[in-house]
Amino acid sequence: MENAGRQIAEFCKKILGSRKARIVVVAGPGNNGGDGFVAARYLSKFYEVDVFLASDPGKIRTLEARENWSILEKMKLTIRLHHGYDVENLEKLLEKSDLIIDALFGTGLRGDIREPYASIVNRINACSKEKIIVAVDIPSGLNPDTGDVHGIAVKADYTITFHALKRGLLDRREYTGEILVVDIGIPREVEFMAGPGDVIAVVKPRKAYSKKGDFGRILVIGGSRDYSGAPALSALAALRTGADLVTIAAPSSVADVIKAFSPALIVKKLSKENLHIDDVDILLKLSMKSDAIVIGPGLGMSEETQEAVVEYFSLIRNKTLVVDADALKILSKHLELIRESTAILTPHAGEFKILFGMEVPLNLKEKVSLVKKIASENKIVILLKGHEDIVSDGERVKVNYTGNPGMTVGGTGDVLSGIAATFLAWSNDAFHSASAAAFINGLAGDLAVKKLGYHITPLDVIDKIPSAMKKYSI
Repeated sequence: MENAGRQIAEFCKKILGSRKARIVVVAGPGNNGGDGFVAARYLSKFYEVDVFLASDPGKIRTLEARENWSILEKMKLTIRLHHGYDVENLEKLLEKSDLIIDALFGTGLRGDIREPYASIVNRINACSKEKIIVAVDIPSGLNPDTGDVHGIAVKADYTITFHALKRGLLDRREYTGEILVVDIGIPREVEFMAGPGDVIAVVKPRKAYSKKGDFGRILVIGGSRDYSGAPALSALAALRTGADLVTIAAPSSVADVIKAFSPALIVKKLSKENLHIDDVDILLKLSMKSDAIVIGPGLGMSEETQEAVVEYFSLIRNKTLVVDADALKILSKHLELIRESTAILTPHAGEFKILFGMEVPLNLKEKVSLVKKIASENKIVILLKGHEDIVSDGERVKVNYTGNPGMTVGGTGDVLSGIAATFLAWSNDAFHSASAAAFINGLAGDLAVKKLGYHITPLDVIDKIPSAMKKYSI
């Protein structure tokens, strides 16, 4: 944040030179706003600076941004601070300015920009012919991956983007203006590491008037005569991650056992001892009411189950899926059913070989290349579980380094599926959901081992999900 803000300030100083000028920093409550706070601090040595925080200071989301706001609060002689949602006050500030810094929203924005932020963006854009507008990292409202506009976006004269050029900035000159990529000291390797940024990209902010169902309805299709625990672990992990409602569709032989795991679980008893083609109609109906679906945990490989899974995948349309365990093995002969879908496939090395007929190499670079190649060929997101989890959508790659040897215990993969499904329900972004899920699952496992040593169960990992998530909940 310090490096980013300093780079913004240095660029603005190059534009304005030594002339007297007034700068308005329009900041949001996230890290993008924090970059703006730092820039304001540096620029106050040379220019008049106003900072308009479009939020209550108590709602600044990250510690680093809060610390930089606190510094500004002590600079009463050189920086004028404004906060809240008074658009008329902002309009007056903008009218008197020479340069506007857009630090409202960064890469974590999801959904259309709503009021009062839409009016704030409109006020900034109304100044575009008379004032210089500089966007921090991306113009607020522009999707950094796709270039789509979240309802409305700032139209900047310059965009100072950090570390590397983001795909969504290409061919969007009407919003980005001139683009400058600046180095803020991030090692190239960090670009490929799963981490907090992926979590922030998929976590859904909780509004005061949220209602049941707003944070995801998850369906878990799993269980068989021999396996009852796996689907329950996926469902409990989804609930601990923050899903509102989780339904497990399970064969009659284990439905009552699964129901006994927790009163928070909704269990739909299917017709036979194992998943059967007769159950596909009810699965499709349940799927239509769900925001994300996990299929595979504990299903088994009975002939009737294989037939039912193939039939289900041949009929399901436009749904977000996490495909795990036995469902992966069943799909190995029917990959055409899952290609080009919003799905996350979560194989370990053995399942990867069954699915794609290739051994997973031990060398990390070779492993990354293989996963990227296979994801590209099938146009899906693959999360290869292992000592380092590897995620790819065929273009991008993330490597996750959280997790530990204690997580070799059976069931932690089922936990991962439940976390991934919740993130997918919130964001509809398979790549970042898979990356964030790998990071949070491993972090929860690390917290469990820190407390208990290498004597953990999947339930211990589930219990630590809220602690792993706490820093990133909005």
